[in-house]
Amino acid sequence: MGDNDMAVVIGVEKYQDLPASDYSSSDAKLMKEYLVSLGVKERNIELLLNERATQSSIKKTVETWLPNRTKSDSKVVIYYSGHGAPDAKNGDAYIVPFDGDPNYLEDTGYPLKRLYDKLGKLQVAEVIVLLDSCFSGAGGRSVLAKGARPLVMMVDTGVLSSNMAVLSATQGTQISTSSPEKGHGVFTYYFLKALKDGKKNIAEIYEYIKPLVEDEAKQINVQQSPSVSPDVEKLKGRFGLRK
Repeated sequence: MGDNDMAVVIGVEKYQDLPASDYSSSDAKLMKEYLVSLGVKERNIELLLNERATQSSIKKTVETWLPNRTKSDSKVVIYYSGHGAPDAKNGDAYIVPFDGDPNYLEDTGYPLKRLYDKLGKLQVAEVIVLLDSCFSGAGGRSVLAKGARPLVMMVDTGVLSSNMAVLSATQGTQISTSSPEKGHGVFTYYFLKALKDGKKNIAEIYEYIKPLVEDEAKQINVQQSPSVSPDVEKLKGRFGLRK
């Protein structure tokens, strides 16, 4: 990766008023280390951990810091590890910041739609979004408003701009799991292993991690299958993370 490439790395393990998202801090710290090893300059990476990852910090970083620093040849990586939540009224998926409350998502969460919209407006070469979270409210790395039921989340990828790829830990109502043995989210662990094993781009990484994540989740009787948008055929030869 090059001098103008940028990254925002967010990990929320400890929450102000919610249960922890196990290993999300470790996930984010290691992701940052890998991005530096791939050639992203330290000054071009914003790392938001735990209490630093408030709603206002995430908003400021995505909506002001990034647009002010990116160039037309920049590749941008956005990584999030932490809780997600569905809006019980309309099914919209939200990132839950450190100070987020699933009962008041519109006021305290950060909507994925807004994230994709803001990233789509950047005048950059490519945007890669990595989500080690889940948005159904079914458990794992997701939380629910009181009295609400888990929802089947179909994130509307029609809103993605043509220079954006999203690789996510789960599909539909699945939960995003973490591994005490590995000390990481299962998705993040295998994503970084794929990079370590020389996989170069999002299509290669997705094809590598999908069976590994599925197998690991099965061992704890959970269904978890990573998802990617757009589909793999459209990704091939693009969205590289290493030469």
